[in-house]
Amino acid sequence: MTHKVLIVDDEPNIVVALEYLMRQNGFDVRAARNGEEALALLDEFRPDLVLLDVMMPRKDGYQVAQTIRDTPALAGTRIVMLTAKGRETEISKGLAVGADAYITKPFSTLELVEQVKRMLDA
Repeated sequence: MTHKVLIVDDEPNIVVALEYLMRQNGFDVRAARNGEEALALLDEFRPDLVLLDVMMPRKDGYQVAQTIRDTPALAGTRIVMLTAKGRETEISKGLAVGADAYITKPFSTLELVEQVKRMLDA
């Protein structure tokens, strides 16, 4: 079974790079450019894992993560926050709202792929 990954980021260059990276590693990928788009795609796409930026228009990553955790049908969805916000308080907040991992930008693409595969046992 191919695992599904939803990329949520408002930076087009990051979305393109992550889409390519995840597809090259055999994942079924969709992308959203803001929190509202992400929430709409969650119902339709039902990803196994979400790569989630924090700072986005409409709904931020914390709000999206909280919604995922509050939705029983999405209970098994893994969340990796990918963000430039790397202070301890922001990391703590991300983990508190339900992120399974918190990775700061810039990040190693190799390490990100390894983390995603570990989380999905892929």
